[in-house]
Amino acid sequence: MHKSLNEKASAVLVVEDELLIRCDLADCLREAGWLVIEAASADHAIALCEDGTVVHILITDIQLGGSASGWDVAEAFRASSSDVAVIYTTGNSHDRKRCVPNSLHFTKPYQATDVVRACQKLMSFE
Repeated sequence: MHKSLNEKASAVLVVEDELLIRCDLADCLREAGWLVIEAASADHAIALCEDGTVVHILITDIQLGGSASGWDVAEAFRASSSDVAVIYTTGNSHDRKRCVPNSLHFTKPYQATDVVRACQKLMSFE
């Protein structure tokens, strides 16, 4: 079900340092009716959190350039709002024990449409 531009869209923050991956996922989410916010680094995403940017779903790569990681981004958003849904992405192995509770994980390469479907399921309770 696509949301029209007049309906209140849920906000998704896509944190990905690889431009083409970020753009592909963001475009796919927008086509499905989501309000998409993009960040190319963990530092930028954490600054958005600290500024009070409302995010319903956080999609973050784990390994990002800069001083912080996707782990740090998820922890910051969950500390700010415990009901933020979190989806991690990575092309490398990682310690799933570090994931915030009730989060999802996609291994790269993934299909953007699969991530969009996961977002739709996460927000289906509304």
